[in-house]
Amino acid sequence: MSACSRRGALAATTAFIILAAIQPAPVRAADDVLNVLTWCDHEDPELLGPFEQANRVRVHFKDIDSTSAVRTILHQSQAGDWDVVIMEETAAPQLAAAGLLMPLDPADFPSDSVPAAIASPASGSYQGRLYSVPEKYGFHAVAFNQAHVSTQDMQDINAIWQPRYHGHIAIYDSYLPIMSYIALALGLDPAHLTDADLPALQDKLAALRANATLVGDTASVQQALADGVVDIVVGGGAWTTAGVGEGGTVSTPTAHSDTATQRPELTFTLPRQGGIRWQHGISIIEASQRKALALAFAQYLRTPAAQARLATSSCFWGMPASTSAPLDADMKAALHWDQQPAYIAASHPFPVLDDAMDTKLHTIWDKVMKDAATPDQPGGGDNGGETAQP
Repeated sequence: MSACSRRGALAATTAFIILAAIQPAPVRAADDVLNVLTWCDHEDPELLGPFEQANRVRVHFKDIDSTSAVRTILHQSQAGDWDVVIMEETAAPQLAAAGLLMPLDPADFPSDSVPAAIASPASGSYQGRLYSVPEKYGFHAVAFNQAHVSTQDMQDINAIWQPRYHGHIAIYDSYLPIMSYIALALGLDPAHLTDADLPALQDKLAALRANATLVGDTASVQQALADGVVDIVVGGGAWTTAGVGEGGTVSTPTAHSDTATQRPELTFTLPRQGGIRWQHGISIIEASQRKALALAFAQYLRTPAAQARLATSSCFWGMPASTSAPLDADMKAALHWDQQPAYIAASHPFPVLDDAMDTKLHTIWDKVMKDAATPDQPGGGDNGGETAQP
């Protein structure tokens, strides 16, 4: 997912551990620094603090907004620059094939408390070896304000194209999850698209863009929904609605507040046709010079306490991989905890496309967004992200 605009305030209060806010390059190899490529939901002091204190280490991180960005960064880095990467798990085999990731021992990551479909090593393995383990997941489907939009209506994936929702829609600005979601609306398998499918995908995307009032990143669509600028976010999920308060601010439990603010009218669902499941996976960089520390950090992120902090991040909420995460009833309700078995069954894993098809989908996205842009109706840029991200 894209970096959130509100992270500037967070960085200002935590600059003593967040070197990435002032220095994008990795800190050179040192026993007391761990360099991590990560999404914005891994940067809260409440998450990093216990690990840093226990290991007398400083976690230095750099935001990523796509797996393509990870590939670029790692190919341009020197040995020892980076230690851990947290990204869309389906991207791990590509990086493993390029020799960029270290094989993991499954015994180091017990999965008894992880749902079987989430714990499956298939997406994080290459040639029979494990290179990534899951730690957080969620869905790209539809988020909405149920005070203004019928929950029953949102059970049909095609409802968002209805004229009655014209001007009430925001589209999450990431081409692959949205194009994949549109593929589901057309009855197509997002992981096995062909050239013959492309005209229909382009027409369906153009019709959706015509119905939308904005295309935006994580923070933009969160805020638009919270402020009532739109009533529906296409591509949204718990990351769009859970913990979101007035003005789109995502609240997080602290030592002074056991329960984060909830907006019960903001919710999400997977239509009966399904949705796209994103899944963050933890990997260790093969060229890391701190592999033992990197492994300790990866294992820490799978502990119940860390899982709970990840689930309720100040950037965006999401489902922890472990069902042992100590979340209260309100938090679980916001995440749709009880519906997870049905959601997992109805969702499609994040698609892995060959470069040619990926380029074609990206080209369609760019063309539709450029053609739709007017002075009064922003076309919305592209974050270049294959995931989310969120």
